Amino acid sequence: MGSYSPFSREPTASTETLNPSPVTHNPEPPTMLVHNVYFSLLDDSPAARQKMLDACRKYLTDHPGTVLFACGTLTPDLTRPVNDREWDVGLHVVFADRAAHDAYQTHPRHVRFIEENRASWKKVRVFDSDV
Repeated sequence: MGSYSPFSREPTASTETLNPSPVTHNPEPPTMLVHNVYFSLLDDSPAARQKMLDACRKYLTDHPGTVLFACGTLTPDLTRPVNDREWDVGLHVVFADRAAHDAYQTHPRHVRFIEENRASWKKVRVFDSDV
């Protein structure tokens, strides 16, 4: 087994584990865009939530450049003080890039989703992030 000497420049078996290789960061800028939307509904009944989920699945899936699509409802038993509980349905879409996101925003199915559902919304919050 190797030994450590403060005067030695050569790592030994015991000092190699104490000095891991430096952390490297990806110099490339993020390319994907995550689009998270949280809907508070005027009617927060299970039926209204299901109707909203169905509309998300009907109009917001399979858009060009979509890497991931998911939608769901608030998890009822996660009630820590940091959990924001002022929403009913969450929409999560990961796009391959900003161009795919921008095309989605003006796509006729997205526009129709808004037109058909906006009357049921009490509040909508959108969180977009580069990843």
